[in-house]
Amino acid sequence: MTDKNELAQIGVVGLAVMGSNLARNFARNGNTVAVYNRSPEKTHALIEAHGEEGNFVPSETIEDFVASLERPRKAIIMVKAGKATDAVIDQLAEAMDEGDVIIDGGNALFTDTIRREKDVAARGKHFVGAGISGGEEGALNGPAIMPGGPKESWETLGPILESIAANVDGTPCVTHIGPDGAGHFVKMVHNGIEYADMQVIGEAYQLLRYGAGMEPAEIAEVFREWNSGDLDSYLIEITAEVLAQKDPETGAPLVDVIVDAAGQKGTGRWTAINGLELGVPITGIAESVFARALSSSTAQRSAAQEGQLPAGTIKELDVDKAEFIEDVRRALYAAKLIAYSQGFDEIKAGSEEFGWDVDPRDLATIWRGGCIIRAKFLDRIRAAYDNNADLPALILDPYFKGELEDLIDPWRRVVVAATQLGLPAPVFASSLSYYDSLRAERLPAALIQGQRDFFGAHTFKRTDKPGTFHIEWSGDRSLTQTD
Repeated sequence: MTDKNELAQIGVVGLAVMGSNLARNFARNGNTVAVYNRSPEKTHALIEAHGEEGNFVPSETIEDFVASLERPRKAIIMVKAGKATDAVIDQLAEAMDEGDVIIDGGNALFTDTIRREKDVAARGKHFVGAGISGGEEGALNGPAIMPGGPKESWETLGPILESIAANVDGTPCVTHIGPDGAGHFVKMVHNGIEYADMQVIGEAYQLLRYGAGMEPAEIAEVFREWNSGDLDSYLIEITAEVLAQKDPETGAPLVDVIVDAAGQKGTGRWTAINGLELGVPITGIAESVFARALSSSTAQRSAAQEGQLPAGTIKELDVDKAEFIEDVRRALYAAKLIAYSQGFDEIKAGSEEFGWDVDPRDLATIWRGGCIIRAKFLDRIRAAYDNNADLPALILDPYFKGELEDLIDPWRRVVVAATQLGLPAPVFASSLSYYDSLRAERLPAALIQGQRDFFGAHTFKRTDKPGTFHIEWSGDRSLTQTD
């Protein structure tokens, strides 16, 4: 149903699948929705196919679109990130009035959002960078939404976003994250956790397939069973569906006819880069990004296989199959915990660096539904931060420490088995190394500091007294205190 005379509570610019589904979600939940696309054909197609789902107000120009919105106007941009987003923001800011709200719902780099918020604020309007997770299905049926921007904009925007967000136990999966780029930063790290989660699930599959000799359909049943326990999550659920699927053309397992080169849109890479910039060791997330990059290095991989790189002695699995499956389950749970813990570490560091005051309890709450990384243990994560909002690391929470006590030995066995089988397990292994680094009494960094002092006079600190010191390496090797 459309009514050109009715003012809309919310507008959507960009009507590809995500934008179209989001507009339909707004309309289905009682909002009158203004819709605009640079190509009018997409606007017409949306109205023709789904106009009966609610109240839509279509426009063919930005000016008509803005005029169709009630004040303060609220418009969500769902266009390609980058220059296209900047162009639409400029058009809207030019046509809108003071106090109106422009929302970028795409996967924008948070530093771009910080810049855009300043620019739009200087023009008297509000700008909100909103992370939206859940893919096409979530956009239509209820995503998790992570809006940043001015607190005042949330007062106007909040009820509308709550009307379309996923809902868990009566709580909408949306809340105001913090100022300027906070929403897109949190969504970026969410996606980084997603990368690690997907990669370690893939490593578990690889171990069961080529270590235990199981077929995809059999592994699908294992994942279905896992999804009823501690690993209960969206990604485990859909993994079972993918592994059970047959190729419609050949009848072979679908996973066997899909090229093993994983793509990426950039958010995982941004997360890894930002972790380096902040000095936060998000090793599992970074390894998952590298794993995708390596999978896509098809020419290099082909050359390595043709050149028959030596494999050394490859052992066959010599443990009970059922025991190995259980070990993999526990190792997968452990590595997933590390991914979430590292992600929350990065969010804490980013919040401190940019002054956002992000509350980890809010994230654990809104990530329980709608988003790709939704998982049963997010309730436990929320409880952990309820008990201690200043946790040095999520895995130091008493509950998770207790869990890891039961997981650590199977985790070690799986990493050893992967090495002996010659199967890559970068996230399993790097996450274990991270865990062992945290618990190690001494790290080789002491030697590295000695090396740095030797070749660059970078100085070092001592364990037995305060101050900064340097050895006269090229002279008499005497000790000098530099401060």
